[in-house]
Amino acid sequence: MRDDVTSDRLVTAGRVSAETRLAHLDDPFVTESGAVIEAPTIAYRTWGALAEDGSNAVLVCHALTGSADADSWWPGLIGPGAPLDPARDFIVCSNVVGGCYGSSGPYTPAADGRRLGLDFPEVTVRDMVRAQKRLLDTLGVKHLQLVIGPSLGGMQTLEWAASYPEFVDAVAPIGVSGRHSAWCIGVGESQRAAIVADPNWLEGRYEDGTRPKQGLAAARMMAMIMYRSWQNFEARFERKPDQKDGFDVSSYLQYQGRKLVERFDAASYFRLTQAMDSHDLGRGRGGDYLEVLAGIRSPALIVAVTSDVLYPPREQQTLAAHLPAATYRELDSAHGHDGFLIDLEPLAEMITEFRRCGSASVAACGTA
Repeated sequence: MRDDVTSDRLVTAGRVSAETRLAHLDDPFVTESGAVIEAPTIAYRTWGALAEDGSNAVLVCHALTGSADADSWWPGLIGPGAPLDPARDFIVCSNVVGGCYGSSGPYTPAADGRRLGLDFPEVTVRDMVRAQKRLLDTLGVKHLQLVIGPSLGGMQTLEWAASYPEFVDAVAPIGVSGRHSAWCIGVGESQRAAIVADPNWLEGRYEDGTRPKQGLAAARMMAMIMYRSWQNFEARFERKPDQKDGFDVSSYLQYQGRKLVERFDAASYFRLTQAMDSHDLGRGRGGDYLEVLAGIRSPALIVAVTSDVLYPPREQQTLAAHLPAATYRELDSAHGHDGFLIDLEPLAEMITEFRRCGSASVAACGTA
C-alpha cells in the first residue's frame, strides 16, 4: 500500500482537508457484481494513536454526500472529552468506494484522462465495508471497539456487524433501517431520474466543464424535502414570500441545490443512491431479514429521529426488537432525518452512555 497526503492536485469533486490521506491498495478489488477495480484508492482521516495491540480503533461511517472529514460534519462528537476521544480512541473515517472525496469512484480519471462516470461499476454497501476492512488491515487495526454512522453510514455500520462479527465489539447505526424500503427506493429513483433528464448528463460521460448541474441540483432539492420535516419547514418558512415574488422555501431549496453542485459529482450521487437501494442485511445470508437480524450478536445502539420521514422510527424499532443486544433511543428532534447533524448534544449523551454501558441498562452500569 502506498500512502499520500492530499494536495490541491489530488482534491477531486469535493473539498477535502489537508489532513486527508490517500491509501493506494495494491491488489484489485472485486465487487459483489464481479466487476474489478484495479488498485483502488481509499481517502481517509485518523485521529488519535493506534494502541500497540491495535485494539482501540473506532470507525466512523459517513452519509450520502459526506467525506472522511468527520470532525467537520459531526462537530462535537470527535475531540477531547467527546464520545469519540482521540486521547483514548484511534478514530478512522474513510470516503466510501464510489464517492468523490478522494476514493475510487465515477470521478476517478480513466486511462484516457476522462472521468470514469458510469463506467465505474455499481457497488453495494457490502462492497464499501469490504473496502474499509482492507484499509483497516493496512493500518494495523486488529479490532474495532465501535462502528458508528448515520443514514448511509448506518447501513455500513449494520453491515460491519453482519459481515465481521468477530472484528467488531459494538455498533451504533443512526437514522437508518436494515434494508431499504420501497419508499426510500422511490426517492432514490426519482433523484436519479432528475439527473438523467439533464441534457448534460450524456450517460455519465460528461466533462468537468459541462457537468449536469441542473439535474444534480434538482435531485438535491428533492432530497432536502425528505431530510427535513413538515414541522421544520413550517417553522422556518410557512408561506413567506421571498424578495423575488417566490417563496422562502423555494429559495432555500434552490440554494441547497446550488451548494451541492459546487462540491459533489452527479455520477457519484447516481452510484451511491443505487448502493443505498441495494441495502438489505438479509440478502444472500441464508435466511430472511428478521432471521439475519436475530443472528447479529454485537451490542447495538439504535437511534431513531422522531420526526424522520425518510427512515421513520418504526424501522429502528424493528431493528431493536430483533437484534438480540440492542439498546433503543429516540433523538427528539423537529428537524427530520437531518436531526443527527443538528441536535448533537443529546446524541453525544446517548453515545457516551452506550459506550459506558453497552447493552446493559443505565441502572446496571451506574452513572459514573
